[in-house]
Amino acid sequence: MKLVVGLGNPGKEYKNTRHNIGFNLLDSIASNNGYSFKKDKKFNCEICETNINGEKVLLVKPLSFMNLSGTVVSKIVSFYDINISDILVIQDDLDMEFGKIRIVFDSSSGGHNGIKNITECLGSQKYTRLKIGISNNKDMDTKDYVLGKFSKDDIKILEHIYDKLDNIINDFIDMDIDKLKQKYNSMNNN
Repeated sequence: MKLVVGLGNPGKEYKNTRHNIGFNLLDSIASNNGYSFKKDKKFNCEICETNINGEKVLLVKPLSFMNLSGTVVSKIVSFYDINISDILVIQDDLDMEFGKIRIVFDSSSGGHNGIKNITECLGSQKYTRLKIGISNNKDMDTKDYVLGKFSKDDIKILEHIYDKLDNIINDFIDMDIDKLKQKYNSMNNN
């Protein structure tokens, strides 16, 4: 079983904010593949259970707010007995150029509070992450920047990136981490 977690914050006021890029990508993948999310009160998330290439896959959007994402992830991991190496977390990255993507494994949080909480709750950082760059605006408070909305031009760029990432879950199932890194980390050159 694989667990794919898109990070974000719940609520209309956070829709299409930079910090919600994980939610947005999962919504795009779900829409393109006919998947639908349902609210799950037990785990405090929106969840979609599907089967991809013979593998059971859970797509999850935690509804606990970013800084407490780990509580949701750890409950699901415990309940379904998921191996930590079978987790893919989709996150925004302030330190990467807007629209760049990077796959990492067994990597520090880089200051991302959602990732910090997941690592604390799991007691391990040996999971895969898909980081999507949102750049940084040093003239703004970081909190205001990450909770700011994407411009129309940004959304066009993101839609192109989401199209490039539409097979990320299939590839996460079918490829080892080195092949996954090789494929997706080289996309920045295209």
